[in-house]
Amino acid sequence: MPGMTKHLTILTGGSRGMGLSMGQLLLQQGHQLLSIARKTSSALTSSASKPEQLLQWEQDLAQSAAAAQRLATWLGTMDPHEWASITLINNAGVMPQIAPLSQVPAADMINALRVGLEAPMALTGAFLGATESWQIPRKVLNISSGLGRRAMASQASYCTAKAGMDQFSSCVALEEAAKPNGARIVSLAPGVIDTDMQVQLRSAASTDFPDVGRFAGLHSNGQLTSADDAAARVLAWLARPDFGDQVVADVRQA
Repeated sequence: MPGMTKHLTILTGGSRGMGLSMGQLLLQQGHQLLSIARKTSSALTSSASKPEQLLQWEQDLAQSAAAAQRLATWLGTMDPHEWASITLINNAGVMPQIAPLSQVPAADMINALRVGLEAPMALTGAFLGATESWQIPRKVLNISSGLGRRAMASQASYCTAKAGMDQFSSCVALEEAAKPNGARIVSLAPGVIDTDMQVQLRSAASTDFPDVGRFAGLHSNGQLTSADDAAARVLAWLARPDFGDQVVADVRQA
């Protein structure tokens, strides 16, 4: 069946940074792509070989229940026999004000946790539930961070969201391993990438962020990976035949 060569990928946060680079690379590789972000991306549109290859949803992931319901409903309209594989990449994240928790507005902290942890959990649940009967390879790739595995002052919200991502991935891996056609899930740290988030980190006031010098040094010493290179390394990990054997992973282990 010719349709069985089609691969469907759902990507959050694909409008900029490494997410945009991943989306462009997936389109170049011939994947059908659903991009879920706050804004549509003209750069992503121009990377599609034909309009029907790409669908973009403008969706506030802080409204995670609505996003998850929208995804579940959409997946319910799909014919699983048309696809060779289906993948969810939870890439979107928010870094709130870089400051001690005592100085971060509660609304900013809550928004960061909703986008960075609540939405990936809700979307993963919707994705797995809607595709449970699909007899094709199913994968979930959660973009984590080394900061989920190392405590850092003035990063309580971001570190907590990423640590939670690692842990929920480990829990879901146990659940899926007990199923006949369980999905494979990985929470992957992509390395230190030259994105707007890094600009935010190295521009913080040293009085608010004791580690600012470390991040400034990474930039000045040329130790940051470009978004394109990071995207290629992440997608190479996704394509590994042993994807999911190690649930909490780091591309720098490759």
